[in-house]
Amino acid sequence: MANVPKDLKYTREHEWAKQEGDRVRVGITAYAQEQLGDVVFVELPKVGAKVTASKNFGVVESVKAVSDLFAPVSGEVVEINGELSQKPETVNQDTYGRGWMIVVKPSNGGEWDQLLTPQQYEEFLAQAAH
Repeated sequence: MANVPKDLKYTREHEWAKQEGDRVRVGITAYAQEQLGDVVFVELPKVGAKVTASKNFGVVESVKAVSDLFAPVSGEVVEINGELSQKPETVNQDTYGRGWMIVVKPSNGGEWDQLLTPQQYEEFLAQAAH
């Protein structure tokens, strides 16, 4: 079973979200990066871009596949992880730490409650394995 930290929320598209005051830090889950394999390129929006929950905000490319990134919440991108343009492999090395992708200032607080809890995400992964 993939690593599922208990202090995060999750999407069915395998993004994680961490509330930090009035901001939400976003990345891909350990499960997602394991499925992708070695990440070779990450395309992120610019600071100031608007993102919409469940809609594409960027792309992660690996030796195996190209996958869209989906926003867990709607809002404005207030920070991007610039390190990933030079070192995309950081996603593989530290997906829940230095491998984060964007920070969003949410515009709809209710969306947070729609995200999966760690337990719900683990159940979702278990069902997907069958």
